[in-house]
Amino acid sequence: MSAPVVDVHAHAIVPEIEAIVSGFPGLDALRALEAVRNGAESLEVSGKMVRERIPQLTGLDRRLTDMTAAGIDVQVVSPSPSQYHYWADRELARTIYGAANRGVAALVAEEPTRLLGLGLVPLQHPGAMVDALDDAVLTCGLSGVEISSFAQTPDGTVELSNPALDPFWSRAASLGAVIFLHPFGCSLDARLDRFYLSNTVGQPAENAVALSHIIFSGVLDRHPELKLVAAHGGGYLPTNIGRSDHAWRVRPEARRCADLPSSYLGRLTFDSLVHGPDQLRNLVDAVGPDSVVLGSDYPFDMGTDDPVAAVRSAGLPTATVDAVLGSNAAALGLRTTTVGVTS
Repeated sequence: MSAPVVDVHAHAIVPEIEAIVSGFPGLDALRALEAVRNGAESLEVSGKMVRERIPQLTGLDRRLTDMTAAGIDVQVVSPSPSQYHYWADRELARTIYGAANRGVAALVAEEPTRLLGLGLVPLQHPGAMVDALDDAVLTCGLSGVEISSFAQTPDGTVELSNPALDPFWSRAASLGAVIFLHPFGCSLDARLDRFYLSNTVGQPAENAVALSHIIFSGVLDRHPELKLVAAHGGGYLPTNIGRSDHAWRVRPEARRCADLPSSYLGRLTFDSLVHGPDQLRNLVDAVGPDSVVLGSDYPFDMGTDDPVAAVRSAGLPTATVDAVLGSNAAALGLRTTTVGVTS
């Protein structure tokens, strides 16, 4: 019997978070930054797109109908990255991640045989991330958490290579929690403010930068059991890893990880959302057939309505198709628990 088909990349909006952040100056600043990064035209298109998809992002019935139509048995739901709100101070951040974790857990509880969930942690406050992870996994029964590629704070940028994140990585590894890397916003800012470059170039660039920070800084050497899943096929990094390998060989400042950067690709997991059969075959060749899982980016327009067909159309061996559609996700140990969610 084949494993259930599992979509690891799907989103929800937690309405409580929108109410929590309303009226804060940090929200106004974030919106101003997004206007710079995306440009007026893309913001208008995106706003209309999201409004049209609110029933899919907030309700259960349409989600289940769409899953069935797409041949998805199980969906791993994470908050929309727009709900990270990394501008929030520590107290507000605790309220945000608490609402996110409970909101996703409540959605999962409505249909626990078909939904699994990921919560949030405040990347802008590394010292609070372990508590947030424990809240998501131990208190709310979620499978792990979602993080962005970096957090900009008044004191500087928190990169995923920051040593202050080591307790978080360690705790995630010990819990067997899945960390879903999904960028929101690109530090190239206004250079990508037209043609929707903020997404088409910005997302894969941010994935590549974040994964490079993780690999080169030795995070995977120190935490070999870490379960990290990269959205959008890991962006530009997996199929262009040769340049990183060359730098590791010839540049002393790049040789901070124990082995060639390419050797770490098999220790990571990448979703299949690369928008083309050639691209998917190249990803599988780069990272190995055991390191790719199904991803749709449901229900956003830069995702796919038929992720299973996208995998089947790539001409991959049958065993690889089966692995991508389900058994690789099963190997991650994605699960929910029956703990009671507290307020």
